[in-house]
Amino acid sequence: MDSTVSAFLPTQYGEFKIFSFPSVEHPNYPDIALVSGELNAQQAILLRMHSECLTGDVFASKRCDCGQQLTASLDFIAKHGGIFIYLRQEGRGIGLHSKIKAYHKQELGMDTVEANTELGFLPDQRDYSAAVNILNYFGIRQVQLLTNNPDKIHALELAGIQIMDRIPLVIASNPYNDHYLKTKRDKMGHLLPHQDL
Repeated sequence: MDSTVSAFLPTQYGEFKIFSFPSVEHPNYPDIALVSGELNAQQAILLRMHSECLTGDVFASKRCDCGQQLTASLDFIAKHGGIFIYLRQEGRGIGLHSKIKAYHKQELGMDTVEANTELGFLPDQRDYSAAVNILNYFGIRQVQLLTNNPDKIHALELAGIQIMDRIPLVIASNPYNDHYLKTKRDKMGHLLPHQDL
């Protein structure tokens, strides 16, 4: 990652150092790491791996819980120190245009899994190798992972990253995302409590 650059980034949550990790395929759409405090590779680092969601992260869509997870994670990491990795894999890896197509199919009665499958995609096409590369760049081998997604746990464990603790990131449902969250729990195995949905 010789092309990695960094800079100071003050935010409403706290102060971070922002790192840009461009890829050969997408040099102008780099994956991002926001680092709060000093990363001690001898300790379990607080980590959030967050996949890009323009509609949720930027436009505050109520169709998902992405934007709220982003703000909760940044706030928590700013307070306690750690690393927030922003992966450029919109719409669970299918891209923004296809995600909006999937939204339309959901409005016709499909859930998120059915909509993606109808469009010819897997229910979740994300890949976490870029996040593993970023952790390797910082020498991080042990993490406390902010997630509800077992796929993220498995991906890190397969790469030899130890999950010392999993910290749930549960956002209250609303009338627009209740079915979406139930689908994540019941069809995709996300670790969400039944009583909150």
